Formats: sequence, structure tokens, C-alpha cells
Amino acid sequence: MISTPHVDWFALAPTLSLLGASGIALLGAVLVPRAAVRAFSVAVTGVGFVVSAVFAALLFDRSANPTLLLSESMTRDRLGALAALLLALVGLAVVLASWGDRRRHHVGEYYALLAASAAGMVFFVSSSSLMTMFLALEWLSIALYVLCSLDTHRRESLEAGLKYLIIGSFSSGILLFGCALVYGATGELGFNAIREATGADNPMFVTGMAMILAGLAFKVSAAPFHMWTPDVYQGAPTSVTAFMATATKLSALVVTYRILVTAFPEQAEIWSVAVAVIAVCSLAIGNLAAIAQKDVKRMLAYSSVSHAGFLLIAVAANSEDGATSLLYYLIPYVAATAGAFVVVAARERELGRAVTLSSLEGLGWERPFLGVGMWVFMLSLAGFPLTGGFLGKLFVFSAIYEAGWWWLVVIGVLATALSLAYYLWIVRALYMRSGEVSSATVVAAGGSPPRDIVLDAAVAAGIVVTIGSFFFVQPLVDLARDAAASLPL
Repeated sequence: MISTPHVDWFALAPTLSLLGASGIALLGAVLVPRAAVRAFSVAVTGVGFVVSAVFAALLFDRSANPTLLLSESMTRDRLGALAALLLALVGLAVVLASWGDRRRHHVGEYYALLAASAAGMVFFVSSSSLMTMFLALEWLSIALYVLCSLDTHRRESLEAGLKYLIIGSFSSGILLFGCALVYGATGELGFNAIREATGADNPMFVTGMAMILAGLAFKVSAAPFHMWTPDVYQGAPTSVTAFMATATKLSALVVTYRILVTAFPEQAEIWSVAVAVIAVCSLAIGNLAAIAQKDVKRMLAYSSVSHAGFLLIAVAANSEDGATSLLYYLIPYVAATAGAFVVVAARERELGRAVTLSSLEGLGWERPFLGVGMWVFMLSLAGFPLTGGFLGKLFVFSAIYEAGWWWLVVIGVLATALSLAYYLWIVRALYMRSGEVSSATVVAAGGSPPRDIVLDAAVAAGIVVTIGSFFFVQPLVDLARDAAASLPL
């Protein structure tokens, strides 16, 4: 008789929900009348993300004890469930923000690829084997390569897709080579089995670990592995950029932390220093480069590099407090970053061109709600009080200080002060300069109607999470701590 492994379908439910939505949306692109494709695709993928979020929440509640599944290829635990929940909510926000997009071609394919990439990310964050980690990474990446170049009428979109494909393939090659070295040194693929295997001091094993860390750092957009980020973020459709800057970074950071503390705990003295150096590089390069930018999407891309540095500081702490601060920080960061790109997308639709600092002038008076949303998001990213970004940085600094790395706190505070320059430039452009782009210019450009209710709902959700994560901090910290308890810290 053939022995087949037991399949925990409930653990796979968040992934399967998104895969089902992706398949139905793709069928709709062929079978549904063209005039109804957008409404059908939005409804299907929106329901898919909602169902995935519900399953992830239930999975979090019923996964107090981590369980290895399918011959240690994936883990059912609260860390993966919380990450899956956040990914589903981010995806839902991007779907809502995409409703008013002017895309006339590949509409159904866009939503299908969005759901397919999110499904890969949900599976990615629960992987507990080198094989499933790599396969899930390629799964989510291939869909993103196509999404970046989906606006085939724009040279910038095609260029972004090509750059992401080339550099992404290179980073995947590095990651795969690292996995091969680790497997060659231990003969194991599972994270837990690698930890228990002999050969931990083998140079080939350490080299493989370093290459795995470098490959994941590409996906995190951490310096000096960030070279693709500004061009791809700038050239890709803005809704896709919002998804990449939040969902991709979230999933890559969760997996980076999971594999480091699960598979390589004996090498913590090596990888914690390496992660700290990468964090410092990200803080320095991200903030200094952002100050020189005029294109808002490019500025936010370097902001993403900078925040990768703050998030990696939590990883370098290698403690329960570090894991808790990482997971908490991701909540307001994801809300503020996605919200900022949604506001940029709204302005792009009004103007019909790329958004620069001068393009934002007067937006706070012309579109008061979008203006309020944008300055809330900028203040959170800058770490101002009354936003979750302030507490996120405070928790990260506290965790790394408890680990004895006080100099990282000093660098983090200096980087935060430096970031005020470009975040406050955006706020200044919203309110404190005469608008170069008037409402008449917007109308002449064939802009969208003044109000997009669905997009406003996405912005409102971002504002609620950004500010709510400050006032309702304890429940979120408890949530993050429960998820962090899944790791063998």
C-alpha cells in the first residue's frame, strides 16, 4: 500500500481561498462580458481576501501549539496565521484602491495575479523547509514580475518588470545556492532538522546561511541589496507598488526571522552581527537617498529601504521582545505605507502623470480627506507620537537595547531625525505652498471624479490602523507576543 501524508486542509485554507479567487478571476477575464469584468474581478478577489482573513484569524485562535505538517514542509502556528491575516487585509485594501484604476486591458488578469501572489506569500510565511520556502518565494515572485510590467503601454512599467525579473532571478539563484550548501553540509531540508544536524561549524554550512540571508535581504529591500527597489517601485503600477512595499516586505521579514532563529540558532553570534550591519546600511542609504528625491514614489521607495533597517534591528535583537516588536512594528508600517501609495495613486489618476512633490502642492486643500490621510501616514513613518509608528520604533529600540546593542539605538534615533526632512517636505507640500496643480488642471487632464468612495475606504482603513495602533497598543502587543511565542527563542 502507498502511504500518503495527512493533509491539514484547515491550515491550507487561507492559501486555498486566494488560489480559488485567483482561478475564478482568471476565468472571468475570458468568460465575463468586458463591461462587467472589473466589477466581477473586484468582487471575487475581494471575497477571496476576506475569506482568507477569516480563516487566518480562526487559524490563529486554534494554533496555540505549533505543529509541523506534510513531512516538516510547513508549520501551523500563530506566527504564520498572524502574517497571513495581515497579508489578506493588505490585499483587500489594494483591491479596493484599484477599483478606480483606468486600466482597460488585462483587468481580470491583474486581480487574478494579485490574489495568486498573495496566496504564495501566505504559504511562504508558513514554510518550514528549504524546499517549500524556495518554491513559495518563486510562486509569489513570478506573479509580481508580471504585475510590474502589466501596463504594457508604459515604457516605465515594462522596464520595471524587466529589472525586477533580472535582479529577482539573481537573488533567487543566490538563495538556492545557499540552500544547496546547507543541505550539502547537513543532509536536511527542514528548519528544525537543520538545527539538530551536525556540521554547524562547517564553513560550507555558514556560507550557505550567509547566502540564504543575502537572498532574503533582496526581498526585504535592505541595503546593499536594494538596488532594484527605487526603479521598480517608480515604474510599476502604483497599486502594485503598494502591494510590494507592504506584503512582500512583511512576508520576507517573517520568513527571515523564522529561518534564522529556527534553523541557525547556534550561529546567532554571526548572523545577528550581519543583520545589524545590513540594518545600519539600510538606515544610512535609505534616508540619505530619499532626501535627494523629487518623485514621491521613488522617495517612498527609499523610505521602504530605511524602514527595512528599523525592522532588521528587531531581528538582530534575537529575543522574544525583538520578535514582538518586529510583528507590532509591521502593523502600523504596513497601514501607513499602503495608505501613502493609495493617496499617490489617487493623485496620479487625477493628473494623468507621475506624482512629484510639486504635484502634491495644494492637495490638502483640494482633497481634504486625502490630505489628512497623507500627513497621518507621513507622521507615522517618521515616528511621531499619537501614531503606531512612534511606538513601533520605541519597542524596537527597547528590544535592541535590552540585547546590549546600545549603539544601534543611537544610529536609529539619528536616522529617525534625518528622515524628518523628506517626510515633512511632503506635509509642507500638502498645505504650506500655493498649489501648482489646480483643480482646473486636474479636470483638464481628464482626472477622476473628486470622490472615489472605494478608494476613500482604503485610506480610511489605513488611518484607523495607523492611529488605532497607538491607542490600542496592548491588544496588538499581546497578539504579537502570542505569535512570537511560536518561535524557539
